[in-house]
Amino acid sequence: MTESEERPDQAPERGRPSRIHGLVRPTNGLSLEEINGTIKTPPPGTGFWRSLASFSGPGALVAVGYMDPGNWVTSIGGGSQFGYGLLSVILISSLIAMLLQYMALKLGIVTGMDLAQATRAHVGRRLGIVLWIITELAIMATDIAEVVGAAIALHLLFGINMIVGVLLTVLDVFLLLFLMQVGFRKIEAIVATLILTIMIVFIYEVYLAGPNMPQVFEGFIPTSDILRPAELTMALGIVGATVMPHNLYLHSALVQSRDYDRADDASKAHAVKFATWDSNVQLSAAFIVNCLLLLLGAALFFGATQDLSTFGSLYSALKDPTLAGSIASPILSTLFAVALLASGQNSTITGTLSGQVVMEGFIRMRVPLWVRRVITRLIAVIPVVAFTIIFGGSEHMLDVLLVDTQVFLSIALPLSMVPLVWFTSSKRIMGKRFANPRWVAVLGWLATGVLTILNINLVIQTVTSLF
Repeated sequence: MTESEERPDQAPERGRPSRIHGLVRPTNGLSLEEINGTIKTPPPGTGFWRSLASFSGPGALVAVGYMDPGNWVTSIGGGSQFGYGLLSVILISSLIAMLLQYMALKLGIVTGMDLAQATRAHVGRRLGIVLWIITELAIMATDIAEVVGAAIALHLLFGINMIVGVLLTVLDVFLLLFLMQVGFRKIEAIVATLILTIMIVFIYEVYLAGPNMPQVFEGFIPTSDILRPAELTMALGIVGATVMPHNLYLHSALVQSRDYDRADDASKAHAVKFATWDSNVQLSAAFIVNCLLLLLGAALFFGATQDLSTFGSLYSALKDPTLAGSIASPILSTLFAVALLASGQNSTITGTLSGQVVMEGFIRMRVPLWVRRVITRLIAVIPVVAFTIIFGGSEHMLDVLLVDTQVFLSIALPLSMVPLVWFTSSKRIMGKRFANPRWVAVLGWLATGVLTILNINLVIQTVTSLF
């Protein structure tokens, strides 16, 4: 085992790794080397708004993962099936997400390592490969949600055959390659604009839907009802769609795109402060979007006798006066489909970057982005195509597949949470100034423990239902 593998508090050497012939090359250098330290930031003591503007951006890319198509089907489905009761799950999930993303960004800024690099440095090569495989499966589960969402949106908007729509999603690799050429700061701005667009669409639709506000506020209070089997499965789907493991790896890498003084504690503290502001603001936007999705499902469709468990049925319901009432119109359903398509494409960027971070961090190998994107998208497309063919293009079965991928993300989450809380609570790794205060560490371990117990319970229920 090398010295860097034995010491998780040691950042990778700064400098470019040596190249080898071929597409694949080893790396033990900077996290997201192409953008690491490329965005200028003002020194400590600069005004609040100027500092916040310079550090804003990574939070938007992370927040995208909290409002992808997986969130749509779990949040809208949760509202249409159980009313406002699962709002408490979205609230708790969002608070956990803010806590974990804070730890992730702090790890990256203070140590100069992303979560994958730090984990590999501590556990060594063999266990690192195992964790890489599990994390890659989680990223692929996220990719499946993007494929399903985008394909359904194309079908709803243009009548494209589902299998053709699934295959067309492979082409989004060219969208990513184009965006990488225009500059990372512009990508951050584009993503933030799309998030704002999605939020405006659903604020408008929920306003027209007129949710019962007393019941909305009551829904934020947790009850034991969410532990019943049906509610628990949906609740864990919401958790898996909200608190996503790959975002922890991604955030710890993205914050290193800022050019703060890595050797100065005051500069690192300044970076942590404003990166946290950026993260919490953007995750608050994601929280609002997820609440709006659930409110839309609850206000319009709770108690409906029709099956509204698919995107297609929701699309149709939004223009059906017998279901959506007087607000029903083709414009609402079209806006819904456009926002769904934008959401799926938005998540493409973060999925690819997350894959790059975990591959380079866990197994210290690098491949070109276009190769990585084609491989991961094809792997995600294969099961979706198989499902589509086997079940005759049934959108309902695709939505079932999508919910199952979100539950898998929830099961994979503790494997990312444990090392994150461990590293950021260690004074040896973080230093006395930056290590988690006791109350933060306690909350982190509590969240990890609760999610782990709930996930074990879900696995037991799932296995029991098979017999």
